[in-house]
Amino acid sequence: MDYQVAAKEELIKELETCQKEYQKTVQQNLNLNLARGKPGADQLELSLPMLDTLNSSSDLFDQEGTDCRNYGGLDGITEAKQLIADMLGTTSEHVFVAGNSSLTIMFDILSHAMIDGLNGSTPWSEIKNRKFICIVPGYDRHFGMTEHFGFELISVPMLEDGPDMDKIEQLVSADESIKGIWCVPKYSNPTGTVYSDEVVSRFATLKPKAQDFRIFWDNAYCVHSLTESPAQIMDIISACEQAGNPNMVYEFCSTSKITFPGAGISGVATSAENLADIKNFMKHGTIGFDKLNQLRHARFFSNGYSVSEHMQKHAAILNKKFNAVYDSLEKNLGECNIAEWTHPEGGYFISFDTVAGCASKAVTMCGEAGVKFTPAGATFPYKIDPEDRNIRLAPTYADLNDIEPAVDLLCLCVKIASLEKLLSK
Repeated sequence: MDYQVAAKEELIKELETCQKEYQKTVQQNLNLNLARGKPGADQLELSLPMLDTLNSSSDLFDQEGTDCRNYGGLDGITEAKQLIADMLGTTSEHVFVAGNSSLTIMFDILSHAMIDGLNGSTPWSEIKNRKFICIVPGYDRHFGMTEHFGFELISVPMLEDGPDMDKIEQLVSADESIKGIWCVPKYSNPTGTVYSDEVVSRFATLKPKAQDFRIFWDNAYCVHSLTESPAQIMDIISACEQAGNPNMVYEFCSTSKITFPGAGISGVATSAENLADIKNFMKHGTIGFDKLNQLRHARFFSNGYSVSEHMQKHAAILNKKFNAVYDSLEKNLGECNIAEWTHPEGGYFISFDTVAGCASKAVTMCGEAGVKFTPAGATFPYKIDPEDRNIRLAPTYADLNDIEPAVDLLCLCVKIASLEKLLSK
């Protein structure tokens, strides 16, 4: 039934049917979780052989002869730099390797910008009414980080080939208090959007009014394809260099969803001047990150090709889970004309949009019935979706058998919220 054209009497009858079905579901005492995009246990098991790459009999020296058991090597061992560079599509001289979380590097750089300023610029803490651009829908942890530092968050919508560059260019060229922008350029969280070459080129050629404006280019899903032909994206590092803006971008990634989230390696790629700035403040907080873990990763993955082979094993697991979501959505909502959803070719999420004003109610009802989804609004700054439409679906961590009942319930709750909305008019 197409809810948008159905007669009022049909909608009333449909709502009564859905409400009865919901009450039956509540009585099942479900306890399911599709809230966060963590790897499932079956994915983590793919990397267990990496734990055997080093033992007490192993050669624990890197290719430069550094003893990885000891202090030193602030910016990472050579092999780990090359591994991160291969993942990002850049060169190793641009790379700084750190601990298990790229979010930590982002936070550290933001802290440094707030306290010290970037490359000698005025500390951002001294900038009144400082602002940061957020692509929406987007990643809640990005938004929360800049909100923590007191930025006013400006939303810019995601389009089919990337964010609205007309709006971004207009904003950054006119306002010196805009200090940065968050981007997930490949298989974006949550839409799965891949930035086009034109979009990347326009980022590289931005003319921000603030000389210390920075693009935080979180390429978290750079190797996380769900197809045999991964999407290709232009290298932002070289694009910024060619445009005469080498310092304008920090590009991040990690192995968190490749090997072990709690024991991976991360990296930032940027210009030589920015790297010197990073090392200059990082040296006060650490003598060096876990080089044995860097060595372990570098030996497990001999190059970027072996990473790609490994990620195909992840894709074989994840495709079953994503397809389970699509099957349920199509079965329950395909003819209702009350929801839209993405079909990403990579990444960890599906972006799901309800009729305006229905997302929060649907997620709340799911929670009351024992199924947890990411809170509606989480994909927008301040956790407020102006249209109350978007829900981020995260099927990766759930057991495959749990996905259908969880998404079936979501669809039922979306139906109820939508029917009530339509009947209220």
